[in-house]
Amino acid sequence: MTRTPSIVDRLRSEPDARIPFSVEFSPPRDAAAEARLWRAVREFEQLAPAFVSMTYGAGGSTRDRTVRVTGQIAEETTLLPVAHLTAVSHSVDELRSMVGSYADRGITNILVLRGDPPGDPLGDWEKHPDGVEYAEELVRLVRDLGDFHVGVASFPEGHHRADDLEQDTRCLVGKLRAGAEYSITQMFFDVDDYLRLRDRVSAYDAEQGAKPIIPEIMPITSLRSVRRMLELSGTTLPSSLDEKFTRAAGSGPEEDRAAVREVGIELATNIGERLISEGAPGLHFITLNFARATREVLCNLGLAPARV
Repeated sequence: MTRTPSIVDRLRSEPDARIPFSVEFSPPRDAAAEARLWRAVREFEQLAPAFVSMTYGAGGSTRDRTVRVTGQIAEETTLLPVAHLTAVSHSVDELRSMVGSYADRGITNILVLRGDPPGDPLGDWEKHPDGVEYAEELVRLVRDLGDFHVGVASFPEGHHRADDLEQDTRCLVGKLRAGAEYSITQMFFDVDDYLRLRDRVSAYDAEQGAKPIIPEIMPITSLRSVRRMLELSGTTLPSSLDEKFTRAAGSGPEEDRAAVREVGIELATNIGERLISEGAPGLHFITLNFARATREVLCNLGLAPARV
């Protein structure tokens, strides 16, 4: 297996004057969506992100497509891909096969997630009879299979299945102790939640707290879409932001997408500026396979050139 740079390597290799950024893609569902994805891939390739990640459908619903497209990014672009891997509905043998499929395409960076149940992401989580129960076990499984670099998820507001923030912190530290080298957060809208997460991990285990916690940002361009995404993750927009976006959306039958987008770009820019000032190790953007909004935020932050 050919060794590729780790995410931690990439974060550390950026010049001191420039915070690294990365972007998240989703596997396309049809030919038109795949063409749109590749337009975004090629545009971001010109901006030299530290890495790009490819998500994984609930219950492995996009398994084959995820492997294929992530492999193509590894083989046909200069981008460093991170493949998502979830435990939902998979046996240990199937998980090993997935990791092997990634390795065959030269992919050694894997983001390990327990994952959400198919159908109802907020429903009861059921372990596959021959699978693993927790993400910590999946971290150990991947690390035992070879020279892989593993990342995990973290939750500034606490995972919706955790009893409290203390339990959530223990779970994250457990994943890091199992061999994860970094974490990427769920999206959030209050930077103080991210800073408190960072402080909790450092207080619980200073060694693990030294590992990068990469904050995730989504430039909001549709209020309806973001509300749905947050609902599926068990979180909501803070009331003050919800009111601001609601005013921008207007009272017509269709939301005012231009006004919502303007508010969303401003919010993402402000969040990014604060995170940079607080020493975040990088910024990870949810793109929904579009480049324009994220590029605009990167431009506002001085991380990408303006279009001419």
